[in-house]
Amino acid sequence: MRILITGAAGFLGSNLCDRLISEGHDVVGMDNFVTGSEDNISHLFGNEQFTFYKHDVSNYIYVPGKLDAVMHFASPASPNPASPFAYFNLPIQTMKAGALGTHNTLGVAKHHNARFLLASTSEIYGDPYEHPQKETYAGNVDITGPRAVYDEAKRFAEALTLAYHRQHNVDTRIVRIFNTYGPRMDLEDGRALPNLLKQALLGEQLTVYGDGGQTRSFCYVDDLVDGIVKLLYSDEHMPVNIGNPVEMTILEFAEQINKVTANKGGIKYVDARSSRDPQRRQPDITRAREILKWEPMVYLEEGVNKTIPYFKKKLGLA
Repeated sequence: MRILITGAAGFLGSNLCDRLISEGHDVVGMDNFVTGSEDNISHLFGNEQFTFYKHDVSNYIYVPGKLDAVMHFASPASPNPASPFAYFNLPIQTMKAGALGTHNTLGVAKHHNARFLLASTSEIYGDPYEHPQKETYAGNVDITGPRAVYDEAKRFAEALTLAYHRQHNVDTRIVRIFNTYGPRMDLEDGRALPNLLKQALLGEQLTVYGDGGQTRSFCYVDDLVDGIVKLLYSDEHMPVNIGNPVEMTILEFAEQINKVTANKGGIKYVDARSSRDPQRRQPDITRAREILKWEPMVYLEEGVNKTIPYFKKKLGLA
């Protein structure tokens, strides 16, 4: 296939480019580098299977030649208010990527009669009352808080995607992505793993917010990409959770990071975040298991060890 991937220079987009090219597909990458990094795709320049366009998906998209699939991954995704590239600090761009970007990419898919895959997120569940979260759960979201620009953009994107499927018969798919980590992730991402792993490699105390009782489920990027590719190849149109169902508290996770890195810095407790940080996050992956025959294979310790060399290089420790 010839596949357009928006957000191709991002953490997930670039890993997806590598996977699809390795399977023999031609990839057309698109990114405006607001949050993506050219370093993530520089190794693909000169590869005859890869073409790149620097472009903002909020504007009209034109790609010459036939396309067989469109995968929309373009969006700021960092929840870290301290990062200049967080969706907190790019609120309008975030909503435009989810609304106008989804509209434009769906239009491309419709024009080419191509299959379409939307990268959605577990954030649409908000701070959930249902646990673990199934795809049928409507969520508990704050539609006016600072996180809303990301949450609501993705919720709108899902609704628009299914509208195109029902109204125009576009061959759509929706993946709801849970916490993912691995090489090429942004060290300033603001999520638990980059924060804690960076501190551990620098020999610092690991910062835990509140009592550390909030939970997350961490999926290694190769597992996630495998699930996304299986969904692309499938005939499933309704949303599918892709993530690791093994839940742990942030405190347990911090202790594991210190163990894997042999960090003697210990743990430091600070006040809980005030941005309505979700307290529990765990995917129900029953549908992924049944429909895609997929589940994660990489254990946390193995995944962290695979991620450490990239972090060390970025930190100047390698």
